Amino acid sequence: MSIRAKRLFKRIISYAGLFFFVLAVAMLWYQLRNYSLYDIAHTMMNIPLFNLIMACCACLAGYFALSLYDFLALHYVGEAKKVTWWKWMLAGMLGFAISNNAGSAVVSGGAIRYRLYTRWRIRGGDIVKMLTLSGITYTLGCAAIVVMGYFLIPADFFEQSTGASIGIHTLFIGCLTAILAYFAATIIFHKKSVKIGSLEFQIPTTKMAVLQMILGIVDGMLAGLVLYACLKPFWDIPFGMYIGLFIIAQNTGVFTQVPGGIGVFESIFLIALPDNVDKAAVFGALLAYRIIYYVLPLIGIGGLFFIYERWLRAHIKRILAEAKEKMGNVKEKIEHMPRPHLPHRREKK
Repeated sequence: MSIRAKRLFKRIISYAGLFFFVLAVAMLWYQLRNYSLYDIAHTMMNIPLFNLIMACCACLAGYFALSLYDFLALHYVGEAKKVTWWKWMLAGMLGFAISNNAGSAVVSGGAIRYRLYTRWRIRGGDIVKMLTLSGITYTLGCAAIVVMGYFLIPADFFEQSTGASIGIHTLFIGCLTAILAYFAATIIFHKKSVKIGSLEFQIPTTKMAVLQMILGIVDGMLAGLVLYACLKPFWDIPFGMYIGLFIIAQNTGVFTQVPGGIGVFESIFLIALPDNVDKAAVFGALLAYRIIYYVLPLIGIGGLFFIYERWLRAHIKRILAEAKEKMGNVKEKIEHMPRPHLPHRREKK
C-alpha cells in the first residue's frame, strides 16, 4: 500500500466515528419525532427509586469487575506483586471510565494506564500486553453471552423475521467458533509464544482462558443489569433476549468508534422495540443508564484520581523538602568540621 493510500485509509477511519454519529442521531430523530423532550424527561423521573438503587449497585459491582481485568492482566505479565490492590483497582476503574466515555479504548484508557503503571515500575511493553489481554477478555465474554443468549431466545422469535433469524444464527456460529478456536489455541500451543514486532506474547493457559471468559461474562451481565433495572418498568422483555440485544448494541457502538457508542447504542434498542412499547419511555431509561453507568463513574473515579494526584504531588514535595533540609545539615556540619593539621613540607635545597 502506497503512502497516499495509507493516509487516505487513516483519514477514512478517523471520520468514520463522525459519520456513524450523524447517522445515529438521524435515526434517533426519526424514531422519536413524535415525542417531546417533556415526555422523555417525565419518563426518567418516573423510574422507581428501587430500580435506580439496583442500577447503581450493579454499576458499582460492574466497575469492580472491570478493575479485575487489570488484576488478571498483571498476573499474565508476571507483575502482580509489584502493584498493590488499590492501585490496580484505581487504574482499572479509571481506565474504563475514561474509555467508556471517550471511545478508542486502547488510546484513551491505555494512556491513563501507561501514566500510572510506568510510575509503579511496570515496563511499557508489559502494559501493551496487558491491554491486549484485556481486549481479548472483553471479546471472549461478549461472545460467551451471545452464545448463552442464543439458547434463551424463544423459538417463535426466529419465525417472525427471516433476516433476523439469519443474522442471529450467523452471529451465534461466529461467536462459538471464536470461543472454541481460542480455547483450542491455549491447549495446542501450551507454553508457546507469538512474537509481534519487538513484543513476545505468551499464549495464555487454559485456566487463564476460563478466568477470562468468566470475568467477561460477569462484566457484561452487570453492565446489562444497569440498563435492565431502568428499562424493566417500561418494557417487559425476558432477560435472555435482552442481554443478547444489549451486547450486540454495545459492541456495535464500540466498532463504530463513536465515543461511548452514543446514539448508535440507543438507535439499535429503539429499532428493536415492538410497536406497542412507548419509545419515549425506553429512551428515557436509556438516558438514565447513560448517567448511571457513564457519567457518575467518570465523576466519582476521576475525583479519586485527582485526590491521588494531589496527595502524590504533596508527598513528593515533602520528600524533596526533607532531602534539602538533610543536605543543608550535612553541608553545615562539613563547614564546621575542624580542619586536620598537616605538617609543612621542607623545601629542598
